[in-house]
Amino acid sequence: MAGSDENYPGVIGPGNVQGVLRGGVGKFPVATGTNRRALSNINRNIIGGPPYPCAVNKRGLSEREGICIKNPPIPVHRPITRKFAAQLANKQQQQHKPEEIKKPVLSEPISSEPEDCNIVDVEDYKSSNDFAVPMYVQHTEAMLEEIDRMDEVEMEDVEEEPIMDIDGCDKKNPLAVVEYVDDLYNFYKKAEISGCVAPNYMEQQFDINERMRGILIDWLIEVHYKFELMEETLYLTVNLIDRFLAIQPVARKKLQLVGVTAMLLACKYEEVSVPVVEDLILISDKAYSRKEVLAMEKLMVNTLQFNLSVPTPYVFMRRFLKASRDTKLELLSFFIVELCLVEYDMLKFPPSLLAAAAIYTAQCTLSGTKQWSKTNEYYTSYSEEQLRECSRLMVIFHRNSGTGKLTGVHRKYSTSKFGYAVKNEPANFLLEAKF
Repeated sequence: MAGSDENYPGVIGPGNVQGVLRGGVGKFPVATGTNRRALSNINRNIIGGPPYPCAVNKRGLSEREGICIKNPPIPVHRPITRKFAAQLANKQQQQHKPEEIKKPVLSEPISSEPEDCNIVDVEDYKSSNDFAVPMYVQHTEAMLEEIDRMDEVEMEDVEEEPIMDIDGCDKKNPLAVVEYVDDLYNFYKKAEISGCVAPNYMEQQFDINERMRGILIDWLIEVHYKFELMEETLYLTVNLIDRFLAIQPVARKKLQLVGVTAMLLACKYEEVSVPVVEDLILISDKAYSRKEVLAMEKLMVNTLQFNLSVPTPYVFMRRFLKASRDTKLELLSFFIVELCLVEYDMLKFPPSLLAAAAIYTAQCTLSGTKQWSKTNEYYTSYSEEQLRECSRLMVIFHRNSGTGKLTGVHRKYSTSKFGYAVKNEPANFLLEAKF
């Protein structure tokens, strides 16, 4: 019978065959150039012997028997994880007996793989219900969540101001025509030029001037207020007067007749209940007869070629104010824009710009600072810079509204019905600001 393999140097055992086999006969083929270690060298691997390079320390019998215990008090064979280490530390602190955490003895021989392969991920111990989550892990997670929230807030701050959808609340209102309201106002913006007049048309009038025009409109504002007519009627009346005077020369004594006839036409176009001709004659102190009013009505509609449907500042005011939905701002804006109706110098601005500038001036008046949001700019199509010139003039009119002879608008907005809008201090800082 063959002897032990340990006594035959040069013979390779089955566990050491690594691709060096040669062709041969027998269980252990002979390999050339390989020397086996002596038995005395192998015995040096036993625990207690002197260390040997590349040697694997074997366990003693007592350690092997300790692993076979079914219910050990502490599972020392468990891999060290962050959770496990924290649990041991917490338990030791509770018992006030600090002990050294020993390296667990593995039941298998140590492999050549790195030690990190036995470390369990954080998500693994989160799913375990054996122990509670350590306090420091909870604090770390809370801190990370707070950092994430801070990052979200910072990202929101960087984003630009959102544009509000002013038609979202009217989607179920068929009268708001949300589906094509933008197209309507795009058309109004293009058509407003047809309703504008030359800012110097008074130069071709031989018997009247801009001061007389202001007196007429200031009086018509009081008539409009006394008759309790719709706001649209007043703006259309002023537009008809300017467009007629820009074409037709008028004598001074007929100027009031032009005013009452223009209001009659505007009432027929806008009002449900139209004032009768006799009422307008009476309000003009019977200066004209019914026949004269009807003759002037015929002359005006023919001169204007029956074109009475034009965009006025009121049309744009209703749209632009929808972005604010503030009653106080609305009343102050209308007060400012009605002051502009009396002023001949404001004819150089188109109706849409007058409306936007009135709202901008009112916002600055109420807030005390310059206010013009991205939503206002988007729906009005005017930037803050484009409104500054018109807004400065409005501030001057506001400041002087209670002085002089033309105080019809001031008296109208001094009542509770219009929210005492005249009591607001003018935005004088717009005059002092350097742009």
